[in-house]
Amino acid sequence: MASPGEASVDETHVGKKKKLPARYWQELQEEERKDENKVKSDGEQSKEALRQEEDKTQKAKKRKQDQSPSDGEKVKPEKSDPFPGPAPIPEDRLQKFKRKDKLKKPHRKQHKLRDIIARSEDASEMAQKQAARFDLLLPEEAGFLEGDEDEDTCMISQEDIAEAVDITSGAKYFNLKLSQFGPYRLDYSKTGRHLLLGGRRGHVACIDWASKQLMCEINVMESVNDVKWLHTEAMYAVAQKKWLYIYDSNGIELHCIRKFNDVLRMQFLPYHFLLATASATSFLQYLDVSVGKEVAAICTKTGRLDVMCQNPHNAIIHLGHANGTVTLWSPNQKEALVKMLCHQGGVRSVAVDKTGTYMVTSGMDKKLKVYDVRTFKPLKSYFLPAGAACLSLSQRGLLSAATGDVVQVYKDVCSMPVTKPYMAHRLRGTVWGLHFCPFEDVLGVGHGDGFTSMLVPGAGEPNFDGLDANPYRSAKQRQEWEVKALMEKIQPDLISLDPTELAQVDQATWEQRHQDRVEVLGFDPLAKEKFVPKYKKKGRSSAGAIERRKKQVAHEEQRDVIRKSVEDKMKMEKERKERERKKAALSTQKSALDRFKK
Repeated sequence: MASPGEASVDETHVGKKKKLPARYWQELQEEERKDENKVKSDGEQSKEALRQEEDKTQKAKKRKQDQSPSDGEKVKPEKSDPFPGPAPIPEDRLQKFKRKDKLKKPHRKQHKLRDIIARSEDASEMAQKQAARFDLLLPEEAGFLEGDEDEDTCMISQEDIAEAVDITSGAKYFNLKLSQFGPYRLDYSKTGRHLLLGGRRGHVACIDWASKQLMCEINVMESVNDVKWLHTEAMYAVAQKKWLYIYDSNGIELHCIRKFNDVLRMQFLPYHFLLATASATSFLQYLDVSVGKEVAAICTKTGRLDVMCQNPHNAIIHLGHANGTVTLWSPNQKEALVKMLCHQGGVRSVAVDKTGTYMVTSGMDKKLKVYDVRTFKPLKSYFLPAGAACLSLSQRGLLSAATGDVVQVYKDVCSMPVTKPYMAHRLRGTVWGLHFCPFEDVLGVGHGDGFTSMLVPGAGEPNFDGLDANPYRSAKQRQEWEVKALMEKIQPDLISLDPTELAQVDQATWEQRHQDRVEVLGFDPLAKEKFVPKYKKKGRSSAGAIERRKKQVAHEEQRDVIRKSVEDKMKMEKERKERERKKAALSTQKSALDRFKK
């Protein structure tokens, strides 16, 4: 047995551990771990590399910005707009919106009026350019009915038109059978969205005809002569058998105006808030609906007034009479402004276009005449076999004429001779009222059997002014517009034949006032002061020297007059020579027919 010192160091009482057998899935797991570690290390290295590259590029950009380029180095041009500034506007479109010529400015630079005129001209020029630029954005265009080859448009029926157009436009052709209370008179609101009907036997109804919703319907239990919308669709006037009544859109009676009795026809002036009425007692009366006050009452002394219309351009009222005359009236004068003999018989209907240039009349002599209101001379005359009982002009110049139970629409009546109607439609009863709907290709017809809405392509203005008459305005917008319109109301004193007279100087009145002032003062305060020579010393203010100086000043004034007359003569002589030169140049031109001259 060995001693303890001889025992080996590596030997213990515990035996050696056995090595576990290797499994194939363990080898796969180890390989996957190695791959993941490698990918992580590669990703971290790539992120660091990208970060370093970004830092380098930013430093390089900053260095380039700090270093200003030398004279010899080339600098790359920066990108610029190839079409700088606003788009150009055609000159003819600018001339369309031109208001006035430029004013003459004072010579002194420090003059305050010079700055005011300059600012006014800048504002006017900017408004002109904006209007011309926005005119290109108007999406709607007007069109007319065009037939096939050898086809008359007047032979196309309303049913065919309604089938050919879209569903929305086709729904605008409809008939209301109201034979119990007819015949009917009608009126469209200024926006063209609301319709007012008044039956002869007392039936009154207001409708939102675009959506076919009935706003109110009443029976006043007495005869109705005429109906008319006021400044908004919230109120309307009804001329009943004896007095004039005002109702709201719910059919509630607001006012009974007994001062206006036996009213036959009415016209509303929207910018003056005036309701003009013509009565059977030959009275023309004006009612200010904003304050409920009668502005004027004029006895025309021409008998029963059942023909009436207004000129939209200057708010003058046109009345037709049984003796064949048409008179023009203003609330400022008790006498007629103009009297025109238009027909050999009584006048049946009168209509004026929206520009106030043309007036169309029809009479008992079965003639339809077109007049120029500016010169009060006839332009054209047409003979209608049955005559025209009602006339109406659209916003684009189409004329509708009712003869019995037939409605005929004429195109370009004022500008060229017409031989046949543009459209025609037969109704169930005798026509009693005609009115084109604003901003729509629709003609409303009131007749003995009710109401008919006709489709007339090209009748309405396609683009409307949203600040003046917006068909799609809300209740809040209507209230705001009403307040603004009341603030901008035009006074009745400003109604005249020529609206441009407001910007002119009343020379006759000024001269009369100046003459009265001279008589009171005993001298003319505006006369030019006489020249008084300044006193000079050293004998230079003797009597002879003073006279010489007076003559010198007088001669200077004469020289200015002579110089101006000579310049005028030279200008006239130059124009005469220019005309002679052009005439000689035209006479020397050779013609292809000169070879036939002997």
